[in-house]
Amino acid sequence: MVRSNRLVALGAALLHSTSLFVAAADEFRLVKTSDEDAGTWMTEEQKWDLTAQGIRFIDITDTIELEDEYLARLNTSLETRELSRRAIPSSPSHQSEAAPLVAAATQTNMKTWANAMVAYRNRHYKGSYATQAATWMFNTVKSVASANTAITVSQFTHSSYDQPSVIAKIPGTGSGVVVVSAHYDSTGGSTTSVGPGADDNASGVVVILEALRVLAAAKYKGPNTLEFHFYSGEEGGLLGSRDVMQSYKRAGTDIRAVLNQDMTGYSPNNVIAVYTDYVDATLTSFCQKLVPVYTSLKLVTDRCGYGCSDHASANTAGYRAAYVCEDTMADSSPYIHSSRDTISTLSFPHMLEHAKYTIGFLVEGAYF
Repeated sequence: MVRSNRLVALGAALLHSTSLFVAAADEFRLVKTSDEDAGTWMTEEQKWDLTAQGIRFIDITDTIELEDEYLARLNTSLETRELSRRAIPSSPSHQSEAAPLVAAATQTNMKTWANAMVAYRNRHYKGSYATQAATWMFNTVKSVASANTAITVSQFTHSSYDQPSVIAKIPGTGSGVVVVSAHYDSTGGSTTSVGPGADDNASGVVVILEALRVLAAAKYKGPNTLEFHFYSGEEGGLLGSRDVMQSYKRAGTDIRAVLNQDMTGYSPNNVIAVYTDYVDATLTSFCQKLVPVYTSLKLVTDRCGYGCSDHASANTAGYRAAYVCEDTMADSSPYIHSSRDTISTLSFPHMLEHAKYTIGFLVEGAYF
């Protein structure tokens, strides 16, 4: 990692205590590349250097509180952490309820939505098209959700950049919340370079949009509230999802499970990958068991490392989180973060299997 011309981390407390430091934070961001890393202050350009080198990172500048709680929790035993969590079922048990909903999923709308997303030069969270992409995302979610007037759709604004995240909620009868998520920002290497982001991550976005469309059309309602999170700023170090999860943690939101999908459209092996690091082991085991029930795909597992996608934010907040992706790290799309991440690289039949999986997860999760 190149560290020239970077400010050494002076400690999280200074972020809140001096106006001079706050001014500096407008240009420099506190970035970590591992749990053990104390953090380094760097510019947006230097963050991209990490991505170009294949080094994953998390930007904790705006979520110091979340990070402090997470690091403290790492020092407690697993048994102690599990005491505050509700049990996850050992296997799926709502197939008959889910079956007609799963059967209603199609590729048609996913193709339309994906083409609309890649029409932007890029969806970089600080680029010229950031707010346009955000407006499209918000309006599209509202349109999809409009089949059920009980569904609420809102924008979650972020203090350090002008690309809101979008959250749709199907209210349940109880206090629990189950979340499916995907990030809608993209990058081609900078705020101005071409980055259509077809696989990364229009593919994940349209998968959960299709799940929302199916459940909205069916006027579905279960015990738990079902939330659909479309995050911004993922490419900048999980910015949007960390903001949202810090807010939910402060509010004491009773999140029972989070399933994140980042890249669902490129799979030469025609598999579905359930990742096993920076996730909850119990929920992950349950998610693995859903694969043969709700898809025709073969299950594989892998590890993706520190800060690889938005499930890490839910995990940091202490919520049960899982991550499902198109394939293993070795066989995932080689075109991401470039102008070559185009519609032509996607398999919509494969993405449809992810949509069916998501619907199955939501129906099962409604009873967690």
